[in-house]
Amino acid sequence: RRLSLGTPIAFMVRNSNTKPADYDALTDVFRPGHADATYQAKYGLRDVRGGGRSSARETAARVVAGALAKQLLGPSVVIRAAVERAAGIQAMPPTSWDWANRELSPVACPDLIASAAIEAEVARRRADGDSAGGVVYLEILGLPLGLGEPVFDKLHAALGHAMLSINSVKGIEFGDGFAGADLRGSEHNDAPSLDGSVRSNHEGGITGGLSNGRPLTLRIAFKPVSSIAKDQLAYSSDGQVQKLQINGRHDALVLPRALPIVEAMAALVLADALLLQKIHFKQ
Repeated sequence: RRLSLGTPIAFMVRNSNTKPADYDALTDVFRPGHADATYQAKYGLRDVRGGGRSSARETAARVVAGALAKQLLGPSVVIRAAVERAAGIQAMPPTSWDWANRELSPVACPDLIASAAIEAEVARRRADGDSAGGVVYLEILGLPLGLGEPVFDKLHAALGHAMLSINSVKGIEFGDGFAGADLRGSEHNDAPSLDGSVRSNHEGGITGGLSNGRPLTLRIAFKPVSSIAKDQLAYSSDGQVQKLQINGRHDALVLPRALPIVEAMAALVLADALLLQKIHFKQ
């Protein structure tokens, strides 16, 4: 009947498209921007075949779990992410997006003019043996009021923890984020209009660590892809500096691939918050 039984749900994702030989030349070198040196220092070993446990391949399991969490949240909660900025090119504000355009964009950006510019710039960087980073915009609609915990497990703290656990993520902001730090209190407060409606969302849907009923919005910054074909300098395992060129199959921009991971991690956090809410109030 395709229903959960209350027992652990197990799954396996088999990777049949591997090329471990691509990494043979990296056995005795620590790649810049990778976790090679830090894993070696912590564990005394590392898996050079794509990074091992530090590889984004491990997020396949998160995406499967996130799909289950979305079923738990139900169709009334909408979780959607898109590329807002990449390769230094900024899209129009998300409030102006037609989200259907995300599926038409090769780089998953709903602003199709910005999408074309991003695609062209990424192609130039790829031809130069280089890469790009950018910012993912995440929007969550339909959350009930009061999800989250008031002190150490605030909803944005839990979401921040989840997003920062994703490979290559270097920053996160909610609502107006850092730009909100320059506003006056009278500008930042999401106060009602005379007709009773609240038209602003500077808080990004979270107040006091709890969901406030408005759309939950956040931005996640991803660093440029570390595996690049351009010649670099790197440390060898014996501490010498040497030239390095990384070969193999590597994306110049990973943001479109990151969107399902971002959505999945958000779904897992929100499913936990919803279950805690039900426990607290014995629903």
